[in-house]
Amino acid sequence: MATGVLGGSFDPVHLGHLIAADRAAEALGLETVLFVPCARQPLKQEAPLATAEQRVTMLRLALGDYARFALETCELERPAPSYTVDTLRHIQQRWPDERLVLILGADAAATLPRWRAADEVARLAEIAVLTRPGAPEVGSAFVKHLVATPAIEISASEIRARCLTGKSIRYLVPESVAHYIERHKVYQ
Repeated sequence: MATGVLGGSFDPVHLGHLIAADRAAEALGLETVLFVPCARQPLKQEAPLATAEQRVTMLRLALGDYARFALETCELERPAPSYTVDTLRHIQQRWPDERLVLILGADAAATLPRWRAADEVARLAEIAVLTRPGAPEVGSAFVKHLVATPAIEISASEIRARCLTGKSIRYLVPESVAHYIERHKVYQ
């Protein structure tokens, strides 16, 4: 069996994340995709704006009862920053017989050679890169799979900016996440 691992800030989780994860699961025959919210990404300067608890709640709402998606919070349980190699080691220890597939966007894949223990990351998990029309080509010996995904122009930073200015985020995030953000004034 194979499990996908999709990490990120998820600040907030949006429909683009969910569609990409579902397409990767279909294309690669993944039984499960684990969504792994990070404490802080080492190659990004900014920390998430929503708290870890808020991001976990939004992920739970977004993933709902879809059996193919699950939440893994191990990165939030360790001190920051979050390193993928540590996450993959943790997941492999919990499920030693599981084949792991690390799902990356093209932008993250481009930084892969700078990651901590990138060669071990590639040993612990097959690396799948989500491709979309107009995205830069990914050329890396680490990459095992390319998964075509639709060009969905949704970004978490746009969603946060829309929240800050009182604009609608409907159709950008699951309805349950939009209600949570509005009710708790997460990005205002």
